Amino acid sequence: MSPQSDASPHRLEFVMDPMEEIRETFFIECEELLEAMEAGLLAMSEGDDDGETVNAVFRAVHSIKGGAGAFGLDELVRFAHTFETTLDEVRAERLNATEEVLSVLLRAGDVLSDLVAASRDGANIDSDAISALIGELHEIAGSTGDDDASNGDADDEEFESFTPMSLDFGLDDSVGDDGSTSNAFDISFKPHKALYERGNDTTLLLRALSDIGTVTSTCNAEALPSFSDFDPEEVYLTWTVCIETEQSETEISEIFEFVEGDCDLAIETVENNSNILSAFESDSDDQESETIAPASAELEDIAAVDGNDDTDATNTEDVSNSIETPNQAPKEETPAEKKTSVKKASPKDQQGGAKATVRVDLERVDRLINLVGELVINQAMLSELAVDAGMAQNSSLATGFEEFKQLTREIQESVMAIRAQPVKSLFQRMSRIVREASSATNKSVILETDGESTEVDKTVIERLADPLTHMIRNAVDHGLETPEKRIEAGKDERGTVRLSAAHRSGRVMIEIADDGAGINRERVKQIAIDKNLISPDADLSNSEIDNLLFMPGFSTAKEVSDLSGRGVGMDVVKRAIQALGGRINISSTPGKGSTFSISLPLTLAVLDGMVVNVADQTLVVPLNSIVETLKPHDSDIHVVCDDATTVLIRGTFVPVIDVGFQLGYREPLEQFNDTVMILVETEEGAKTALLVDAIQDQRQVVIKGLEENYGHVPGIAAATILGDGRIALILDADAIVSSLPSVSPDDIQMQMAG
Repeated sequence: MSPQSDASPHRLEFVMDPMEEIRETFFIECEELLEAMEAGLLAMSEGDDDGETVNAVFRAVHSIKGGAGAFGLDELVRFAHTFETTLDEVRAERLNATEEVLSVLLRAGDVLSDLVAASRDGANIDSDAISALIGELHEIAGSTGDDDASNGDADDEEFESFTPMSLDFGLDDSVGDDGSTSNAFDISFKPHKALYERGNDTTLLLRALSDIGTVTSTCNAEALPSFSDFDPEEVYLTWTVCIETEQSETEISEIFEFVEGDCDLAIETVENNSNILSAFESDSDDQESETIAPASAELEDIAAVDGNDDTDATNTEDVSNSIETPNQAPKEETPAEKKTSVKKASPKDQQGGAKATVRVDLERVDRLINLVGELVINQAMLSELAVDAGMAQNSSLATGFEEFKQLTREIQESVMAIRAQPVKSLFQRMSRIVREASSATNKSVILETDGESTEVDKTVIERLADPLTHMIRNAVDHGLETPEKRIEAGKDERGTVRLSAAHRSGRVMIEIADDGAGINRERVKQIAIDKNLISPDADLSNSEIDNLLFMPGFSTAKEVSDLSGRGVGMDVVKRAIQALGGRINISSTPGKGSTFSISLPLTLAVLDGMVVNVADQTLVVPLNSIVETLKPHDSDIHVVCDDATTVLIRGTFVPVIDVGFQLGYREPLEQFNDTVMILVETEEGAKTALLVDAIQDQRQVVIKGLEENYGHVPGIAAATILGDGRIALILDADAIVSSLPSVSPDDIQMQMAG
């Protein structure tokens, strides 16, 4: 291969890598824009008639379209263009946001999300379905859609066909026929490289300006280097724009809000219109002027920004204060003077805007978390070595170790906060699942959400999406009755599914509740008998019957559908929750509905635990489930209800579990004199005493999962490495308690009273 041909691939790779990085950034930003769009559409469907809500949705769709155009994603651009055209009709109040219209807009939002995902992954696109929805959008917007087919060409031709023309500034009369006042502004605009990297376009900004007034723009190309020194990724052009408009400086600033921080921008108010002529007559001697006529109303792809002010007032004020208003027509400036007249936005100018963020590769964050975990283990090892060496508790070295321990904890908490994310994005995805499920079952369903700001580890959110999706579908398909049956039962024909999240006792509680008919326990039990899952003479409590839903192969569906009925579902959901170190429970009231409660750890990395000894084994009990510890007396121990051991604690009988016997380490103890009891409380509020031999210490431990390397162990949540290098198992208190035979506190009290 010749050197020339050998060099070409390297040169191609050098050019493509930056574009791939920009493309990846675009799709990351699309996720944020889609979240904003979904939130706005849901707010509109819930009756929010604030014009700014529609504007937010419009801007999100428009930004996606603009970035997609930069990468030649024609199908995405075509659909987004039609979508924003319809949204523009809504925000201009030419189209009422009725329930029918919102239904189409919500489906359009779903399709836009699919198109973004397909464009990112290179997947096939169902053009027929997209065209059908585009037709619906045109129908509700009252347009024919003929302009879409040639939209791209029309846009290009419009700019290529710009012809310089004279301007009538109306110097003798600055007041329009309707009494409105005409304002004039000089705008200095210098884009940075980042502006184009984010998919923005100077042309669109100029067109947006032309949409609100008469614009004359001049491009300064003096900084353009020779061809040999030309860098295609650098920015050499600047623009000077003069605009005569009835709008204020605030509306002009809004045009540039999407590129704030990615350009040098200065807006100067011209006191009288003659300044415009003098400024541009002087420029016209050296540079070619370009006059942009006001764009027609049919050009829907213009980056039009609504007059509602959503920018920070302080930010706008800072920009205006930094610009000197000339008392006379500005003289012709040299390139150097022009360069110094443009004020670059400082951090102070940007105060009050969006918080500064940094995108970091998730692998780097994971590596940092792993290193912090090792730091925690190392700190524990050093502390144990110091104790073994006989270090005095009040020595300076002991004080240093204690400070090291506190610092380690603070670092760990800060690092874990990096991965913590609100569940809002996950909850928004469930809105689409409800819409699709309700459409498939011909049911009218409302999704109510609560606690969207609850933060959970990002890994938990990602791995929770599939089980949560299945549970939401089940709630719509099985939980809610048909509209006819709901009306017969005296309910609203529209069913409600409620999705909530909250922090509770160091864990995250997520609940999926419906107001349907509840679990038909007789039918559930009969199905389990028919499928040989339980014996016909089994005596089960209501809770045990409900938990039959989690048995492999169990299904209450009478026929197979797109949503359910194949016998694979809730058992998979339960395993997925357990793999996250969580638990799932059911509570149901006939005629009123069912609630599925998921309890998850805040993080999958570190927890606070109590280290205990059981039959020469070292175990860890999670601190968030412990209520108190106590030394039992023989007089407090009672055997009731078929050899069930209980302990009397402040007048209440609490079941006792011998952890060593439960895990198979030893035979059950007969004497409890040399033992310690740990009172734990389950997610349902039930209290149980765990019997252990001794308590070693309370410490922070690093969680090491068992699922991938070993498998699920009943009663064990995970493992950890102690300071001396030994491996200790972390107990799942709820799982151990649930393994006990069901004995109600009322039965115990009645037997003791008898």
